Amino acid sequence: MSFQAYIDAIETTTGRIPQELVDEAHARGYGPDTKAGEIVAWLADEYSLGRGHAMALVHVVKNGPQISDQHVGSSGTHRDESNVLRLDGVAQR
Repeated sequence: MSFQAYIDAIETTTGRIPQELVDEAHARGYGPDTKAGEIVAWLADEYSLGRGHAMALVHVVKNGPQISDQHVGSSGTHRDESNVLRLDGVAQR
C-alpha cells in the first residue's frame, strides 16, 4: 500500500479529510517534538484509527506532507505518484 493510500484510507475511516486531522493535531499542540505514541493514542481514542494508519498521519503532523523519493515512480506496491502527499481529500482529485 502506498503512503498516499494510507492517508486516503484515514479519510474513509474517520469521515474527515487528512488536512482537518492535521490541523486538529496542531491545534492540540502536537508537532515535531511530540512523541508518536501520544498522537497515536489520540487518533485511536477519538477516531478508532489503527496503529499503521495513525503512524502515517504522525509523519505528516511531525514532518509535513513531504515524503521520501524512495518509492516515487517505482513499480512496487508501495509506489507513490509524488513525494508530496495530498491532504485535501479524495473528492478533490
